[in-house]
Amino acid sequence: MSSGTIDIDEFENADHDDFDDRTDTERIVLFLDEHDDRAWKAATIAAELELDPDAVSAILSRLKERGLVRHKRPYWAITDDAERLRNAYRLHRHHETADEQYGEERLDDLQTDDMERVQ
Repeated sequence: MSSGTIDIDEFENADHDDFDDRTDTERIVLFLDEHDDRAWKAATIAAELELDPDAVSAILSRLKERGLVRHKRPYWAITDDAERLRNAYRLHRHHETADEQYGEERLDDLQTDDMERVQ
């Protein structure tokens, strides 16, 4: 939902890596982690990050299943399990590094004639 533009002052004051592409999931986790002293409504997270509210709700639900966020209707917060969060960050960095070194893995590229179609 981003307009594709930012304020020139934001541009001028940003570090060189502030605009690296991040997935919506990454942005949500980072936002909640940076604001770990608060719990947020999904709609507020969506507004803060300029994301679709339905997408944010779906992502938060998946993150809850993985134990990375806590939920008490209608609020969401980052997990209080610091070790679990550290491990998630570590695993994510590992995958990013592997993608950079070896290229992004695509399941269709791994498909063989003998394999069942991967959905």
